[in-house]
Amino acid sequence: MRIVEAVVLTESVAKLCWEACYYLPEDVLAGFREAERTEASPIGKSILQQLLENAEEAKTNHMPYCHDTGMAVVFVEIGQEVHITGGDYLESIQEGVRKGYKDGFLRNSVVGDPLLRVNTGDNTPAVVHTEIVPGDQIKITVLPKGGGSENMSAMKFLLPGEGVEGVKNFVVQTIKEAGGKACPPVVVGVGIGGSFDKVTSLAKHAVLREVGVHHPDPHIAKLEEELLEAINNTGIGPQGLGGTSTALWVPIETYACHITALPVAVNIQCHAARKKTIVI
Repeated sequence: MRIVEAVVLTESVAKLCWEACYYLPEDVLAGFREAERTEASPIGKSILQQLLENAEEAKTNHMPYCHDTGMAVVFVEIGQEVHITGGDYLESIQEGVRKGYKDGFLRNSVVGDPLLRVNTGDNTPAVVHTEIVPGDQIKITVLPKGGGSENMSAMKFLLPGEGVEGVKNFVVQTIKEAGGKACPPVVVGVGIGGSFDKVTSLAKHAVLREVGVHHPDPHIAKLEEELLEAINNTGIGPQGLGGTSTALWVPIETYACHITALPVAVNIQCHAARKKTIVI
């Protein structure tokens, strides 16, 4: 049994919050560079160059890449041999978000009641996903999720007979309807299978995968490539101003499902595809 103090979780989450908002991941920057190299539209190419410049300015000056520093989504994988002591697990995560958003001078974008719309003032509560895994380590990933791309995400139950073509049509239609509102070039997380709640979780987890890394199953990897091509053929382009770089990547996660259903979810991540991980 390994003992981990709750304060360690708090400090780790706090640091991840501002680091994720300041420094874009290298896989995303590599995606920008490749998109800039292949972009057919002069305007689109110029926008991609500006995104790269913006990322460098944020990194150099230690400031948020985008003013929308998102609602914090925290993924925690806890080894079953770990015992957390010295405080409440969930509250230690929330305190980390409070501290990180305050210390990092990040925008508070969370309202406590979805109808009364009063800002909580500290960007909590965060959304926390917890998974118990083998081992004695804790892996924490903070995903600051911007409102524009999240608002354009979607879920639908297809009929089983609609198959892979139905999946393609739904994903591409979702991106077409999003247009420039999701701040492309986007990462398109796709979940297929599971239940109503599981499929949306799959799509959310999909956006954590690095740009360019395929699903291990060949037929799903093929579908990822086909969807990426189809989305980039829509002509939406960077920031919705036209071009061939509407998406950087289309990662797909799947799960078993009921014989009567084919659930599909699309979780769009804007070009500010921020994420940061630590292993304790």
